[in-house]
Amino acid sequence: MKFSIKFFVICLLYAVALTSCNNDDDFANIPISLGEYDNGILVSAEGGSISGSVSFISSDFLRTENTVFSNTNAEELGTFVQSVGFEGDKAYIVVQNNNIHVVNRYTFLKEATITTDLSLPRYMAFANGKGYVTNWGDGFDANDDFLAIVNLETNRVESTISMAEGPEQMVVYANKLYISHKGGYGSNNIISVLDLATNTIIKTIAVNDVPDDMFINSARDLIVLSEGNLAWTGNESTAAIATIDLDTDSVIQNLDFADGLHPEKMAYSNGIIYYHLDNDIYMLSDSTTTLPSIPIINLGTITTYGMTVKADKLYVTDAKDYSSLSDLLVYDLNTNTKIYTFEVGLIASGIYFN
Repeated sequence: MKFSIKFFVICLLYAVALTSCNNDDDFANIPISLGEYDNGILVSAEGGSISGSVSFISSDFLRTENTVFSNTNAEELGTFVQSVGFEGDKAYIVVQNNNIHVVNRYTFLKEATITTDLSLPRYMAFANGKGYVTNWGDGFDANDDFLAIVNLETNRVESTISMAEGPEQMVVYANKLYISHKGGYGSNNIISVLDLATNTIIKTIAVNDVPDDMFINSARDLIVLSEGNLAWTGNESTAAIATIDLDTDSVIQNLDFADGLHPEKMAYSNGIIYYHLDNDIYMLSDSTTTLPSIPIINLGTITTYGMTVKADKLYVTDAKDYSSLSDLLVYDLNTNTKIYTFEVGLIASGIYFN
């Protein structure tokens, strides 16, 4: 019934367009949608007691739909959904049950599932027609981590590269792949540099413990957030935001946090770094050489689990008690006030723009 109604609505809109347009210029003004989930926000949720999922919120914030993958394909993603990567018109949904589901990013119709040669996959990046997937293996084993290289034509892993413990997020720049090593269930303190022409590690860059989020700023430097080891580990260490010169692959600035402070998430937009610390949001510009002391937003008593920024809006997921459905919170950065709340999946963590 769902598909019949959609087909009827599409036909009706097309008929209205035909009767209201008199020339080619009129047709040129009709917006063309690439699919039902075009022009909006996708929120991935890990799941747990129920399957992981992806939710959709339209860019005008008027339409929402949860569990879009299962709604479209009549199957579940599984647990735990770790991340989503985009390449062309495809979305690659990385699930820790050693699957990567390949869907059309605008219709969410499944095209393939990558099921072999993965072991606790984390994130996926793309370069030169290949997909690169970080894998932890056994998160307690420092010797089984690897990077899987996926042939995007066949949707098969064609080779693997051994990695240091806990490879996590990735950034592509100048035919090199930069990989943060969070450290699996322990900790690490390096950024690996992979030459994409030869698929070999050509350098490791030492940063503070537990590097995770990374972005390239307007000066074409790499910004890395290192959370530092927490006190409960018995080996607490200093968190920092490092700036790495991508011409020399060396740290040119390190902004250390005070002892006991451990920021968890970082986003970047229009020359501004945003980071999350103790449920406060702070901001600093590319040229800033000291960390700010006053936050711009206090998120209140929520369980902040995901964060990103686009244009003038901050997006945050609240995982609540990890057993109830999460919320996506939207803040206007012009006024630093919350403007929308949407219910999304269980343990929502990733926020993406389609």
